[in-house]
Amino acid sequence: MKAIIVIPARLKSTRLPDKVLLDLGGKPVIQRVYEACMQAKLHQEVWIAADSDVVFNLCKQFTPNVLMTREEHPSGTDRIAEVAAKIPCDIVINVQGDEPFFDADIVDRLITALQQSDAAMASVCAPVETIDELHNPNLVKLVVDVNGNAIYFSRYPVPYSRDVILEDASAYKKHMGVYAYRAEFLKKFIQLPVSFLERSEKLEQLRAIENGYKIKMIEVAGFQKGIDTPEDLEHARKKIENNGTI
Repeated sequence: MKAIIVIPARLKSTRLPDKVLLDLGGKPVIQRVYEACMQAKLHQEVWIAADSDVVFNLCKQFTPNVLMTREEHPSGTDRIAEVAAKIPCDIVINVQGDEPFFDADIVDRLITALQQSDAAMASVCAPVETIDELHNPNLVKLVVDVNGNAIYFSRYPVPYSRDVILEDASAYKKHMGVYAYRAEFLKKFIQLPVSFLERSEKLEQLRAIENGYKIKMIEVAGFQKGIDTPEDLEHARKKIENNGTI
């Protein structure tokens, strides 16, 4: 099965403008993400989905695998679907363009998860580390069934603890927004109407669950948040300085 990684690189961003272009230890953020993805073993190609000439021309300086995509896409999923329609493949892994410390082993585990299950897509979770994380609406939580398939995603702590005041959040799971899709499912997914659950939580993956599709989850020990704010960028720069490399 041919698996490709697609990194949507969007120029506009609300909290940190032009973040994929910003310098991170002598390289733009998007190049750091691309090089991290290249460390995966089970994929065949890594592609960047640009939405502007600025991003396209910058990425062409370090890889030929850049495609210009339509600027008006409503989501990153629609953007990677445009790439998948042009590059023949069986599995598409969507890695966000602001994850410079991305662990490439996750890609291999996602590909294996789809190869060994009948799920339409796969994603990543980790234990919630603190009570503050549990109650942070910007950190998505989820519950899974006994087979490791996602039951629900929420910005609210799920499941709700009715009788016990929680002092330890480690039994809860948080979501990392990295996805693997079967290419045929991806074509169907972007044609599905926005669902009630998706509108309520503002979480696109709920569209798949509400329409009866399985999302296989793999669990990792933890993960570093992507670069969303100036503070995140500064933290990433300090990490590069301290370690010399990512």
